[in-house]
Amino acid sequence: MSSEIVKHDHKHFLPAAGHDLLLPLYDPFVSLLGGDRARQELIDQGNVKPNHRILDIGCGTGTLLMLFKRRYPAAQVVGLDPDPKALSRADKKARRVAVSVKLDRGFADKLPYEADSFDRVFSSFMFHHLEEEDREKTLSEILRVLKPGGSFHLVDFAVAGDISHGHLSCLLHASDRLKDNAPTRIIQLMQSAGFKEATKLKDGSMLFGLLRTAYYRASG
Repeated sequence: MSSEIVKHDHKHFLPAAGHDLLLPLYDPFVSLLGGDRARQELIDQGNVKPNHRILDIGCGTGTLLMLFKRRYPAAQVVGLDPDPKALSRADKKARRVAVSVKLDRGFADKLPYEADSFDRVFSSFMFHHLEEEDREKTLSEILRVLKPGGSFHLVDFAVAGDISHGHLSCLLHASDRLKDNAPTRIIQLMQSAGFKEATKLKDGSMLFGLLRTAYYRASG
């Protein structure tokens, strides 16, 4: 799968599908990989309450947001992404299923929200796209916007060793950064940012076991 790096406000980002032309195929492709099941698992781990305010960083086309609103219709759900075309698609999906979500354009390393704004922050399959410096800034920003007692929940690919070969690199279109996506490294980054009780909750898999995933939780 080819990828196209886009620049916005002096920052670069990777479109949700790797290329704008592939955006209509993104949702069915991720569903085929097993992404919907992984996101349901992520929601299960969140222990969300009906009155919670929730942030999904790197929300893309809004699939996780829709899942939240179906399960917790009273919760306030906010999605953030730098890709305007993905956000437009998310808005159309929300209108089609008649749910209310807030969609904001921005970057995870500079969240446009006040401190102590959210009870839960979630991220699904976005973290591996970030540069090392942006990972550290993103985690610090997540901690800043979490309310006291809030928590951050993350699912991402967990690939160790040489991933420069084969089809996995093409599928994930970020193989150069996946080498730093080991669970021990992610937990270390969470702890360095100031999170309490940063831990890997469980391992998972997608695409009939070919893609390894990991689920994390960290307390604010």
